[in-house]
Amino acid sequence: MGMTHVDIVVANPSEPDAGETIRFLVDSGATYSVVPAETLARLGIKPLNEQTFKLANGDQISQRQGAAVFRLGERVGGAGVVFGERGDSNRLGSLALASLGLCLDPLKRELNELPMLL
Repeated sequence: MGMTHVDIVVANPSEPDAGETIRFLVDSGATYSVVPAETLARLGIKPLNEQTFKLANGDQISQRQGAAVFRLGERVGGAGVVFGERGDSNRLGSLALASLGLCLDPLKRELNELPMLL
C-alpha cells in the first residue's frame, strides 16, 4: 500500500496567518497530528498538557500535547497536536484532516472533501 504526503501550513492559533509549511505523512489511523517540538516552539505554541497515547504495537507513551491551526490552500482548521520528539515522523491525523474538511480515500490514497455534517 502506498503512502500519501501533503504540505500543510501549521500556525499558532493566536497568529493564524504566520506559520510554517511542513510535509506530513497522512495517517488517517492516528487521531492526533505530530509536529516537531522545535517547530511548535518557534511558532510560540506551548504544551497544554501531557497525554498518554497508545501506539499501534500496543505500547503506551506520554507526550506533550497542544493546539495548532492547520492550513491547506483556502482550507483552515484547528486541531490538537502532539509535540514530536527526535525520531518521530510528521503525521497528519484524523482530527486535523476533519478540521480541514478532508478525508483520505484509502484506495486511491488521495485527499477528498469530507461531507460536513452537524
